[in-house]
Amino acid sequence: MLVQGPVEVELDDGRVFCSDRFVVAICCCQRSKTYPWCDTSHRRQTRSAADDRRRGDNQAHPT
Repeated sequence: MLVQGPVEVELDDGRVFCSDRFVVAICCCQRSKTYPWCDTSHRRQTRSAADDRRRGDNQAHPT
């Protein structure tokens, strides 16, 4: 998800991350090594059938 910056992200555990960039990519898949910032890890991994069931999908979708 792209967000116009500057941005401050607070996680559930109370940690706060700040970015002064013009546009920031926020990780929505939680696979990023730089979480909460997106590092495009979602492109290198496919969704599992369990992920699809949690989302209510009946068929796997290409990533």
